[in-house]
Amino acid sequence: MSRAAETFTTGKQADREVHAKALRAWLPRHAVLDQVEELRPYECDGLSAYRKLPLLVVLPDTVEQVQAVMRYCAREEVPVVARGAGTGLSGGALPLEHGVLLSLAKFNRILDIDLVNRTARVQPGVRNLAISEAVSASGFYYAPDPSSQIACSIGGNVAENAGGLHCLKYGLTVHNILKLQVVTVDGDLVTIGSDSLDAPGYDLLALMTGSEGMLGIIVEITVRLLPKPESAKLIMASFADVEKAGDAVGDIIATGIIPGGLEMMDNMATRATEDFVHAGYDVDAAAILLCELDGTPEEVEDDILRVTKVLQRSGCTDLRIAKDEQERQLFWSGRKAAFPAAGRISPDYYCIDGTIPRKQIGYVLTRVAEMGAEYGLRVANVFHAGDGNLHPLILYDGNQPGELERTEELGGKILELCVEVGGTITGEHGVGVEKIDQMCVQFQPEELTQFHALKQAFDPKQLLNPGKAVPTLSRCAEFGAMHVHKGELKFPHLERF
Repeated sequence: MSRAAETFTTGKQADREVHAKALRAWLPRHAVLDQVEELRPYECDGLSAYRKLPLLVVLPDTVEQVQAVMRYCAREEVPVVARGAGTGLSGGALPLEHGVLLSLAKFNRILDIDLVNRTARVQPGVRNLAISEAVSASGFYYAPDPSSQIACSIGGNVAENAGGLHCLKYGLTVHNILKLQVVTVDGDLVTIGSDSLDAPGYDLLALMTGSEGMLGIIVEITVRLLPKPESAKLIMASFADVEKAGDAVGDIIATGIIPGGLEMMDNMATRATEDFVHAGYDVDAAAILLCELDGTPEEVEDDILRVTKVLQRSGCTDLRIAKDEQERQLFWSGRKAAFPAAGRISPDYYCIDGTIPRKQIGYVLTRVAEMGAEYGLRVANVFHAGDGNLHPLILYDGNQPGELERTEELGGKILELCVEVGGTITGEHGVGVEKIDQMCVQFQPEELTQFHALKQAFDPKQLLNPGKAVPTLSRCAEFGAMHVHKGELKFPHLERF
């Protein structure tokens, strides 16, 4: 008997059978999964290095069914992890061996489109790109566009406060939603936000956005729709030096121009992507910048001239302007395919997500390269340069003993570097299980205590996605002690844990 089968048939089997039978009182039999082969697809999210089989998976397709599941789990004190498309990269949807995984995949309908008020009501399982596709013919779109937008679900975007290529100008998810319908841990249905631009009381909409499924189950979202820009043009600039490319980002913003998108890729990422997509990238450049200007045709032409001058002063070695819409889309397709392209040059990769001040981009990229060399690991860099949101891809081979552990340690050091220069450990991927120790570096003990108090107010029995995002003070004490032991204490407040 295999270890997986043994685990499945021993201690948890009785609980599994009891809970499955009870939940089938409210859900169809096929909507409660309890066999190993049925559970296996849900054992991880996009951070596939971490895997666990859930106790059960439930797939409700009505709000009433979600409420029934939550009421039962609250009464029986069974933990619940909500899951959308499973494209998250921080282990936020990693299941619990003793908990229910609640999939919202069947909540995949666009409920209403209101072009007069420029809004759409959608269920959480709707794909990000599907919203723009539904309103494109009317001249509108939904602005946040993560690289995984073809697959990721809008509910997961809200849970992680996702951004995307155009978030510099148009904002993150939190800036592009108006209202949520949320099922609480006790099974109540509440409305957060409103159809107007503001709502009275505490700003719970911002609180719920980015809460990583720890405060409630989102079952409906009202999003903002924007009119498509009249014109958009994309500049691709090559640099012989990574630091010069990083400095050029700040130079562009300093002119007062806010590009629609401003992305950067280093040579390793560019070469892998070009081999995969054939987007026409300069594979000899140390780094390339993709800068999109949008607005009225007159604004775009003026901005193109101004940005071109900035890039030339910043030392770019080559500069191309997409000749038409087809080439513009081709340039962007390469950037959006950068993550899967990395799989062509490495058996595995670990995608880090941290944010730094723009002025620190050149320095941080240099340090990341040095740190990668110290650990004997290659690091490809592709990121939202305009808002300083880094996505280093640490390339490794999980079949080599100790290489994953070394990769995780390097990832942690990169995130701590982000904090050291005045940044933060995440920009859009969330904390999940991946960055939970670095939360100890980012926040003081008093701040973490307030986070736990907030969680307690919404979920007093700690049933919603427990063990994610916010570390316990005891965990931070252990983490701080480890830093002291290694002589690596850079953050004095860790001594207080």
